[in-house]
Amino acid sequence: MLTALITGASSGIGKAFAQELAARKTNLVLVSRSEEKLNQLAKKLQEQYTIQVDVIVKDLTEPNAPAAVFDATKAKGLTIDLLINNAGFGDYGDFAESDRERQVKIVQLNILALVDLTHKFLPLMRQRRSGSIINVSSITAFQPIPYLSVYAASKAFILSFSEALWAENRHYGVRVLVTCPGPIETNFFVEANFPPALAGNTDKAYSSEEVVRESLKALENCQPTIVMGDMKTQIRSTLARLVPRKILLNMLAKQFKT
Repeated sequence: MLTALITGASSGIGKAFAQELAARKTNLVLVSRSEEKLNQLAKKLQEQYTIQVDVIVKDLTEPNAPAAVFDATKAKGLTIDLLINNAGFGDYGDFAESDRERQVKIVQLNILALVDLTHKFLPLMRQRRSGSIINVSSITAFQPIPYLSVYAASKAFILSFSEALWAENRHYGVRVLVTCPGPIETNFFVEANFPPALAGNTDKAYSSEEVVRESLKALENCQPTIVMGDMKTQIRSTLARLVPRKILLNMLAKQFKT
C-alpha cells in the first residue's frame, strides 16, 4: 500500500485529502498542530477503511518542525509516496498596520515549511524513481492582492516553485502538481479576518472534496497545474497576466479595500 503525508490535515482541504485517500486504501501520515482533531480523524479512518494512520502533532511555523516531521517518518520506517503540502493561512489587512509576527508566520508556514519538507522527501522519491507531490496554492497566485499581500505573494511563490519542480523531476518518475482553487467552502475567510462584505459568495465556492478529486485526477494525468473555479475564475487567472500592472493593481485595491 502507498503512504501519503498530508500537512494541515485536521480540517478543510487537508482533511478531505485524508478521507479520499483513505477510501482509496492509502496509508496516511497526518500532520497538524491540532492533536485532538488529528486523533479523532485517524481513529475514524482506521476503523472505516482498515488502513494505517500515523499522527504527527507539529506546528509547522516553528523553524525545526519540518525536520522533526521528516525524522519521525524515518523513525517509524515509513516511505512517503505522496507528499501533500496543504498547510497554510492568510491575514486580511493593510500590511503596514498588521501584526508583524502573524505576517512572518504566514511566510514560515506557506513557504519555508513547504520548501523544507519538499527538499527532504523529494530526493528519496528521485532515488526510487517514483513518488508524487501536491502543493496547494490558490487563485490568488496569479496576481498581487492588496490587503492580502503576504498571503497572495506566498501562493505565487508556491505556483512558480511547483511548476519549476514539475519540469525538473518528470524524467525521474516523480510527479509534481500545484493546485490553485478559487473560493472554497472552508473557514479561510474567518481565520484570515476578512470583512463579511469581502468573504465571497459561498454559493459559487468549491467544496474541499471537489478540490481533492480534481487535484488527484490532474496528478494522475501528470499535469503541472490545475486552476479550479467557475468560468469567471478561469478568465481572471488568465487576464491577470495580460492587463497592464498599474490598471490591475488599482482595480484590485478598490475591490479588496473595505
